[in-house]
Amino acid sequence: MSNTLPRIAWIGLGIMGSPMAENLIKAGYQVTGFTLEQDKLDRLAAAGGKAAGSIAEAVADADVVITMVPADPQVKAVILGEDGVIAHAGQGATIIDMSSITPQTSIAVAEAAAQAGKDLKVLDAPVSGGEAGAIEAVLSIMVGGEQADFDRVKPVFEALGKTIILCGPHGSGQTVKAANQLIVAVNIQACAEAVVFLEKSGVDLDAALDVLAGGLAGSTVLDRKKENFKKRDFKPGFRIDLHHKDMGIVTDAARSVGAALPVGAVVAQLVASLRAQGDGGLDHSALLRAVERLSGDSV
Repeated sequence: MSNTLPRIAWIGLGIMGSPMAENLIKAGYQVTGFTLEQDKLDRLAAAGGKAAGSIAEAVADADVVITMVPADPQVKAVILGEDGVIAHAGQGATIIDMSSITPQTSIAVAEAAAQAGKDLKVLDAPVSGGEAGAIEAVLSIMVGGEQADFDRVKPVFEALGKTIILCGPHGSGQTVKAANQLIVAVNIQACAEAVVFLEKSGVDLDAALDVLAGGLAGSTVLDRKKENFKKRDFKPGFRIDLHHKDMGIVTDAARSVGAALPVGAVVAQLVASLRAQGDGGLDHSALLRAVERLSGDSV
């Protein structure tokens, strides 16, 4: 293992975080991780990483600290909290938050880091591609922050994703991620409606989805989710609960800048209704279940 690579601390080893941290280990990085679940720490250690007992222990010697947690409250706790990353990170460390949160929280993190007096650098770098993209290291990574900080850690991003773009100043990555989640939710909803329409019409669903995928209706969403639709397999790659959170972010952010999202608002309510019916823990392709219920099918 090369000693010239920056030492990585990874906070948050969930559906996305675990395979991403493992891809850094495969790329030769020394990764020390912390999360609340012991089995996830065991998995990291088995992959060649080091398990830490606290955030302070994980970040003590890190050149780069990466956080990948569910939402704003967790980001505030693990980065801004009394025992958080900023409090314990070493001089000159780079903090990369890869969670999907509000642009305002990303800006607050950057401001707090600047005031810490430790020359800390901050990037917000949410991702798109889901669990499969994380495992395959082909994520799309949208980054907010300074060019020099982005350039310095780009090799780290390159071990995690394929499309890596600096989108603007702090918070810009989150704004682009919010737009991404809007497009994905609307796309899944359209695909789900098409599946129910096709099935009720008696068309061969396999054949129909294959031909649709090859034309203008084709999309990464259809490629990634068509097996979920066909098999009604809603094992979570990206949970409805999290997409509900993200639709709240995009509708709130759009309101603040005066952008109308008429279709997005409807899909946000459909996601919310699915969650209210107890499907929050399922994959977001489970929007199909909502269409089935509206169409009078028993789910």
